[in-house]
Amino acid sequence: MSLSVVHFGTGNTGRHGLSQIISDPALELIGVGVTSPEKVGVDAGALSGQPSTGIMATDDLEALLALEADCLAYFGEGIARPLEAVADMARFLARGTNVVTTSLNQLVYPPTAAPELRNPLQEASEEGSASFFNNGADPGFGSDLIPVTLLSLMGRTDSVRIQEIINYAYYDQQDVMRHVFGFGQALDYDAPLFNGGALTAYWGGVVTQIARILGAEVEEIREAHEVRSLDHDVEIAVGTIGAGTVAAIRFEVQAIVRGEPAVVVEHVTRIDDAAAPDWPVCRDRRDCYQIHIAGWPNIDCEVKLTDEDGNDGGLIATATRVVNAIPTVCAAEPGLLSFLDIPPVVGRVIGF
Repeated sequence: MSLSVVHFGTGNTGRHGLSQIISDPALELIGVGVTSPEKVGVDAGALSGQPSTGIMATDDLEALLALEADCLAYFGEGIARPLEAVADMARFLARGTNVVTTSLNQLVYPPTAAPELRNPLQEASEEGSASFFNNGADPGFGSDLIPVTLLSLMGRTDSVRIQEIINYAYYDQQDVMRHVFGFGQALDYDAPLFNGGALTAYWGGVVTQIARILGAEVEEIREAHEVRSLDHDVEIAVGTIGAGTVAAIRFEVQAIVRGEPAVVVEHVTRIDDAAAPDWPVCRDRRDCYQIHIAGWPNIDCEVKLTDEDGNDGGLIATATRVVNAIPTVCAAEPGLLSFLDIPPVVGRVIGF
């Protein structure tokens, strides 16, 4: 018997999640929520590159709640409006609808999330006896599932470094790119990502989680970042990035154990491959995740995610990671789950 699913959000990542729900024989799509007026009334298939489904998109959240689905797959905006996203999802949890989402980086490891995000979801999950699972790329499978799997091969672990190395020229979210990250701004621009403890809020949980899995006590979380420019203009999805403005950002979030960085998440994000050429690059200079574990033995692993066009692999994997987990999340005990709380899951759409 298939599980009924309401899907919310059809942006860069959400459209891939919607496609997976439609394709998965274990799931039945019964509703689609959108926020863009031009998408209201559009068939879910048209929004996801799939054949017609007969399910038309709506912006009526009450109507979606009334469907009383087994699960909500939520891909709404969580960076700019985290409290609103929490409120949306809490309403479903309180009605007994389980939730999977990629929208709240801070909740990939729930024990370290801020109370204003964690508590409403926890209370709603208890009220509705429902489960909540948030994951993604990084924080997400790039900084929990993959490195922890590799750690099972270690006799002794001295340090863990997780690197996301990505060219974001394709990313078309103006507010995130120009305001949150600061691309195209002056080099001394005070980007929200780098102040107010945002890096720790987003990635402190995953470095703490790995340290705790290893049995280490984290003394503090440290942040570091730097930016670079180019000497020429570059045209990207959000417009022109001018010469002399921010064209590359690099940051680290470090879990300190015995005075040293023991578990580190590092992001190297460019809008052009020529930016910051001395910073880490992938082996073929395209997007990748690199995991470097020092100890006995040493492990160096590079993971690449591509699709037929070579562009959307990371977005697809981010979406399918949580969609594939829906049956397991629906069967789990009520509460806020991390990847440690669910068994391994795989995609159920087989192409051979």
